[in-house]
Amino acid sequence: MFTAKKSIIHQREIGLDTPNFASALHDSFRADANVIMVGEMRDIDTIATAVSAAETGHLVLSTLHTNNAAQTVDRIIDSFSASQQNQVRIQLAASLSGIFSQRLIPKISGGLIPAYELLVNNVAVSNLIRDKRTHELNTIIETGSQEGMIDFNRCLVEKVNKGEISIENAYLYSTNPRSLEKML
Repeated sequence: MFTAKKSIIHQREIGLDTPNFASALHDSFRADANVIMVGEMRDIDTIATAVSAAETGHLVLSTLHTNNAAQTVDRIIDSFSASQQNQVRIQLAASLSGIFSQRLIPKISGGLIPAYELLVNNVAVSNLIRDKRTHELNTIIETGSQEGMIDFNRCLVEKVNKGEISIENAYLYSTNPRSLEKML
């Protein structure tokens, strides 16, 4: 549940306000929403509608269970049939703003702290998505700090250097331990 403070928020509950998730998303187009919050993109209809909404200028915020930004792009594209994937690549390349990927890491002092990766869409990212070269997105993130990007390992190193997480946990949660070792 969201509380309206400096904006107008219209929330829909499945079964009470709308018959299903897909119709709620489609109804948001007619409601002239600026921002659409999709809890989780679980099925092809939700993903397709979210991509279409983004393409028409809506800011779409959503979650998807993946390990990093490149995997998120691949999961979205792979949700579609082979005949639809090129069109989705073009739509995603044009409408994606960014991907914030996070994992919760045990803190030395107890509790959990988020470690994250941030991909910001730029010309290089769009080209890689469009050209079926998403495996190269990690390199763009690693070298894109001037544009606000941060790769997961750099975030882990910062947390280790601040004494927030242990080196052991940094290695345990890293998606690329060899690269992390060079950075530490």
